[in-house]
Amino acid sequence: MERLNTSILQKEVQQFIAKNLTSDITKLILKGSPFTDISVQELANQIVARQKSRKKLPTWFNSDMIYYPNKLSIEQSSSEITAAYKSKLVSGNSLIDITGGFGIDAFYFSKEFKNVTHCEVNTELSEIVSYNNKQLGISNIETISGDGIKFIQHSKKKFDSIYVDPSRRDDVKGKVFLLGDCQPNIPENLELLFERSNTILIKNSPILDITSTIKELAFVKEIHIVAINNDVKELLFLLEKGYQSTIMIHTVNFSKNQIQKFSFPHTSKEKAHYAAPKKYIYEPNAAVLKSGGFNEIAVQLKLDKIHRHSHLYTSDVLVEDFPGRIFNVTEVLPYDKKLKRKLVFNKANITTRNFPKSVAHIRKELKLKDGGENYLFFSTDIHDNLIVLNCVKNVLKHS
Repeated sequence: MERLNTSILQKEVQQFIAKNLTSDITKLILKGSPFTDISVQELANQIVARQKSRKKLPTWFNSDMIYYPNKLSIEQSSSEITAAYKSKLVSGNSLIDITGGFGIDAFYFSKEFKNVTHCEVNTELSEIVSYNNKQLGISNIETISGDGIKFIQHSKKKFDSIYVDPSRRDDVKGKVFLLGDCQPNIPENLELLFERSNTILIKNSPILDITSTIKELAFVKEIHIVAINNDVKELLFLLEKGYQSTIMIHTVNFSKNQIQKFSFPHTSKEKAHYAAPKKYIYEPNAAVLKSGGFNEIAVQLKLDKIHRHSHLYTSDVLVEDFPGRIFNVTEVLPYDKKLKRKLVFNKANITTRNFPKSVAHIRKELKLKDGGENYLFFSTDIHDNLIVLNCVKNVLKHS
């Protein structure tokens, strides 16, 4: 651990970090470091990185003597929820993670595989992971400091599974990008990877286009869209050498009270029925919306869509296991100049679906504050009329 400042692991330093987890970092930096062999910047980084781990990485946060990398490594790492989920998607005796990072995924893979290899090009980060694994009592992860692709090229070893989490190159920041725009370039190295394993699991950014990514790859078997509290965190592509059959899309949304799941074949040609809003309105979670399975969810759950492009669903009979939020419709109003007089409240939760005006514009126009028990959906109906659905949350569904 030559590159690490091991002084950070001294008892009094760890106590200082724990004591200042809720302190104002700017004020702390201005005071300077109370330790001669540790800079105030190093202390601040340990505090901030540990703060960011509280909810995302509770195992690390609640363990003693953990060494934290820079806060960017924490931000870019998988959460424990998503790491645990993806660890169940592959199986075997040996797995290699060729873009190891802070090692959260490798940690969870080590619970499913006898041997895990963690490759990380950043030497300091590799050493941090190696140290932390010992603190966490993990003995079946081998840490390799170096480029994962080069390691695979030179080792000639075969693995039961390969896991990779490519990162976007800086020159495509903020632009629409492809998997080939990332490091490492998976499409370019796919042949090599399949020489070393029959199973490849790829973690991608939520903004990646699913159809374009399928075209870049080969032998795609499954696509998993993982959301936490209605926020899509990861797109996972599972590849199996030689697989030529139907690609299945699986969506999952983890919330405090439940886990919502919905699956369908990528090539599905299902056609939805359309109808005027009925007793219940259903709003799909973010994972379902990302999947593009707008017709499939209507057909599978026997729901009607209120418009082809609105992605709101309706029924007279309650479908309790809908993967999203359910609302009781109290009234359907036309969007016109009389609307403001018809709304007898000054506070509402506003959502737009297939509607020409923004939420901010609507709030200003109707002088409505955010919050309260009323939910207003501004949308378009089957006759292309602009409508407002005045709803309340269904009492059986608090997701």
